[in-house]
Amino acid sequence: MDNRNKKDSPTLSLNISICRLYKKLNELAKDDPRRVIHSIKVGLALSLASTFYFVGPLLACMFHERAMWSVVTVVLVMEFTVGGTLTKGLNRAFATLLASILGVGAHHLSVQFVDRVEPLALGFLVFLIAVSATFARFIPELRTRYDYGVMIFILTFCIVVLSSYQGEKLLMLAYQRFSTIAIGVVIALFTSILLFPFWAGEDLHRMTAYNLEKLATFMEANSTSFEGYKTVLNSKAIEDSLVNNARWEPGHGRFKFAHPWKQYTKIGALTRRCAYSMEVLHVFVTKANSQMPTELELRCRSDHSPCTELCIASSKVLKGLASSILSMTTCSTANYEHMAVATLASEQLKTSLLDTCSLSRVVHEATVISLLVEIVECVKQIVASVEELAVLAQFKNCEVSQRATVSPVVDVEAPHVAIAMDGQ
Repeated sequence: MDNRNKKDSPTLSLNISICRLYKKLNELAKDDPRRVIHSIKVGLALSLASTFYFVGPLLACMFHERAMWSVVTVVLVMEFTVGGTLTKGLNRAFATLLASILGVGAHHLSVQFVDRVEPLALGFLVFLIAVSATFARFIPELRTRYDYGVMIFILTFCIVVLSSYQGEKLLMLAYQRFSTIAIGVVIALFTSILLFPFWAGEDLHRMTAYNLEKLATFMEANSTSFEGYKTVLNSKAIEDSLVNNARWEPGHGRFKFAHPWKQYTKIGALTRRCAYSMEVLHVFVTKANSQMPTELELRCRSDHSPCTELCIASSKVLKGLASSILSMTTCSTANYEHMAVATLASEQLKTSLLDTCSLSRVVHEATVISLLVEIVECVKQIVASVEELAVLAQFKNCEVSQRATVSPVVDVEAPHVAIAMDGQ
């Protein structure tokens, strides 16, 4: 019996691991079904690229073993979104073409020297190109959009130069390398654009609206979800990547070719600034409630205070902006009304501080009020930025009753602290 249990134990552990892996994969697929589609698209693109390597009689005489570069290219440039694939694909294709031309030129220049000097000349040219291209990568604008292309440029130039010194047919080498890479890029773009395309611009558009919705959730006094705004604080890297990829994408759906993607960066920066203020407010109120449970915490439960009105009005403004972005329509009348209520409430909060006699209450209330006023001012700037986006992107006008409903935000479970303070 003991020996049988020992034999069955590894099998049982393996079955448990397989079940856990299947459960994890199933959760990933349910969380975003596009992941399954993207995986199938990558497999299809690699199958198409492999055809150039498998079918010998057709293309072997043209590309030989270098047909493998088309497969490698598909693996390297195939991204989740169309913009990501375009960014890497075009960077790789143009960098390869430019490096091949310069590599051929470097070879013809080096052969003008005697045999002993030729290796030194080629080495110096490699050094010069590598230093110049690497230093250029530190330029912010170049690094943001063409960093991958610069790396491929350095690699291809070195390969062409080294191959030229080994006596290979240089022009044929450059032609075969560029052709196979171009084939890989075309296959990747064909698969990415024509088969269930996922656009970086659409993801950026939705993310901007949902981030505003998360801020609105924070400001709702009756909300049960409190810390959703924290995901906004870490959204800059994703936002920058989506903006860069969206700039490469052609016009699609409701987004024209010259869609103002850069304006989303401005809205995102203001959204994170507002989230930072909410983070400080959350930490302060939580800490203050633990230290003063009989005073500040009780005062933060009033239903008809200026603070409550400020939070509710700000929440409605942010929800209206999120709805406006999602539907690409302008409904500014309601936003102006709610913004006026929030501004009036902030002024009342400033005035209420003068009626406070206790020094400890002045310190705590002044901090909370200043943070709330800062949030209101930030919301005003967000309103102005969204209105600017509406003009640049030519949003349609609509009635308040026709506003789109914002989809639910990602579920973030955390206790909510209602921030409400009367002025008595």
